[in-house]
Amino acid sequence: MSDPLLAVEHLTTVFDTGRGAPAAVDGVSFEIRAGETLGLVGESGSGKSITALSIMRLVPPPGRIAGGRILFQGRDLLALAERDMRAVRGAGISLIFQEPMSALNPVFTVGDQVAEALAVHGRAKGRAARARAVELLDAVRIPDAAARARDYPHQLSGGMRQRVLIAIALACKPSLVIADEPTTALDVTIQAEILDLLREMKAALHLSLLLITHDLGVIAETADRVAVMYAGRIVEEAPVRTLFRDPRHPYTRGLLASMPTGARGARLRAIDGAVPMLGQLPPGCSFNPRCPDRFAPCTGDPPPEYAIGPEHDARCYLYDPHAAR
Repeated sequence: MSDPLLAVEHLTTVFDTGRGAPAAVDGVSFEIRAGETLGLVGESGSGKSITALSIMRLVPPPGRIAGGRILFQGRDLLALAERDMRAVRGAGISLIFQEPMSALNPVFTVGDQVAEALAVHGRAKGRAARARAVELLDAVRIPDAAARARDYPHQLSGGMRQRVLIAIALACKPSLVIADEPTTALDVTIQAEILDLLREMKAALHLSLLLITHDLGVIAETADRVAVMYAGRIVEEAPVRTLFRDPRHPYTRGLLASMPTGARGARLRAIDGAVPMLGQLPPGCSFNPRCPDRFAPCTGDPPPEYAIGPEHDARCYLYDPHAAR
């Protein structure tokens, strides 16, 4: 098997506070291969977006990357000078932010913002960049792209603004795109269109995709493999079909059980409790206060990774052959 395009190894990102430096991302490891879509799923507050910002080295202060390695095309991004890292952002790895209205600059037209992405990386300038911007807006299915390129973000709908962000992300033909909640706050019809667009662009440009979401339906439709994140840690990872057919970690089971069944009058199920606050993790497994399968080892040390099957791992003492129940 060829080397992964991206390999995140034991990534730890902390936030310095007056009471210490709690980890928002705690020893996270995963790989993305060329042409693959990895879904990163979990509740709000689980550390998904901080993981994305860590890969891009854009963690806002007082956050900082405290340990680990991020290997992209064989280079450790954490060892690069900032000038070299700027060359990676947008050209090697692109990030599609979850809130297009705040990600786009309100005082520049959307065409100028797409053209700027091209100019920054030396792909085109001036009139050529503006012409290429119109082509990119047309490629992401914005109708009458030449006219829309002269619009400002507030003049576009939420779905159109998200398409502009996708055009900016794809402008320099990166190898990897990180899509952070790309369908948040969009209605169901527009969500489906955005996901179809991402799949189409991925196939046409031979992209790899890290898809961050809390929506398991989006994961089921789009991802090849899934990493489930809880309280800053990856608790289960498996191929998408394996995970949906045979979830092993109690948190993953809870997420799947909470999906609406569509049955008339069926009561929605929920996981009791909430994701712990940063710096207030319980001892042992972070999920243990909410876990219906909790037993003695769960409140000791955080569980290691246990192999369940081919490419299927879970961090849960249920799969420790030496743990007495």
